[in-house]
Amino acid sequence: MDDSNEDQRLPHHPNPKELLTMDYLAELGVLYWKLNPENYENDSELGKIRDERGYDYMDMLDLCPEKVSNYEEKLKNFFTEHIHKDEEIRYCLAGSGYFDVRDKYDRWIRILIKPGDLIVLPAGIYHRFTLDTSNYIKLMRLFVGEPVWTPYNRPQEEHPVRKEYIKSLTHKFGESIQAH
Repeated sequence: MDDSNEDQRLPHHPNPKELLTMDYLAELGVLYWKLNPENYENDSELGKIRDERGYDYMDMLDLCPEKVSNYEEKLKNFFTEHIHKDEEIRYCLAGSGYFDVRDKYDRWIRILIKPGDLIVLPAGIYHRFTLDTSNYIKLMRLFVGEPVWTPYNRPQEEHPVRKEYIKSLTHKFGESIQAH
């Protein structure tokens, strides 16, 4: 994405526009499934993913100014660059937004999520989240065990989960990855 300081809710495509493949995201540890958001309560594919990956906790988040107290503060916190000790698993049921993740060169990659998109960010990846200009998203949040909401704001290069993530990238790409 570009380095502009314009409204964070805009697409921020670089010029010229550069689209990346799902394979590239997978190399960074980002996983993706396209599911049917109309049938999430009875979706056997979602059930299979949850069973295989151990996602035994689930809740819903309606994120918009009308439904969230301290909306602006929450959005500011979500958009602060951070890592988590666990995967971040989000399934978009309505609305849309952006997850920004850092690539192996420490550049931002913007991922648009829309209804039906299930995304998994690996533990230790620097990321942030924002709504797009619709100002609304309904997310299913999935966890292994009890949810841990703790973000660790950058810099976290000495955090064990960050070190493990960098080690996995170094192994995948066969080169030293800079821990910026």
